[in-house]
Amino acid sequence: MAFVQEPLPFEKDALEQYGMKAETFEYHYGKHHKAYVDKLNELTKGTELADKSLEEVIKISFKDSSKAVIFNNAAQVWNHTFFWNSLKPKGGGPTGELAAKINKDFGSLEKFNEEFTNAATTQFGSGWSWLIDDGGTLKVIKTPNAENPLAHGQKALLTLDVWEHAYYIDYRNARPAFIKNFLENLVNWDFVAENLAKA
Repeated sequence: MAFVQEPLPFEKDALEQYGMKAETFEYHYGKHHKAYVDKLNELTKGTELADKSLEEVIKISFKDSSKAVIFNNAAQVWNHTFFWNSLKPKGGGPTGELAAKINKDFGSLEKFNEEFTNAATTQFGSGWSWLIDDGGTLKVIKTPNAENPLAHGQKALLTLDVWEHAYYIDYRNARPAFIKNFLENLVNWDFVAENLAKA
């Protein structure tokens, strides 16, 4: 059973007016994400991992340093799919239980935005910024390279890719502008709420 690249949940040009060009997705989804899927299939073909779920491969390979290359590719496949689903044209803001939970655990949406921005800005080099449910409490964390909450037994609710290829076409080296635009225009709060409900 080969691992597959899930389709984008929107057209490549759907976020053009919200700060992400179709060209970004042609490279980021069409080349970077696809390369991780292809490499993962190459690495797992004919092994005991070939018939495991993507989540199982991530958990197994994270605990085994000899499978670091498999982990990196499997986690990046999962991370990117999660990131695409974290995006939505003019995503709006959190409502209902999610909004109440953010206010309870961060103090306000503005405080959450500050924490998330800080994590995304201060992740040195490549990595990810996450909103997670950690035992019933919402927290912001950052992870390097391919690492993700799933590998640590945590529940991911939202992510932002801060690898340079995620924003270079649109923002060149201005990561803070990319983060600001994500929080103001692109967060898929419906996806976050769905993840919270399943936590």
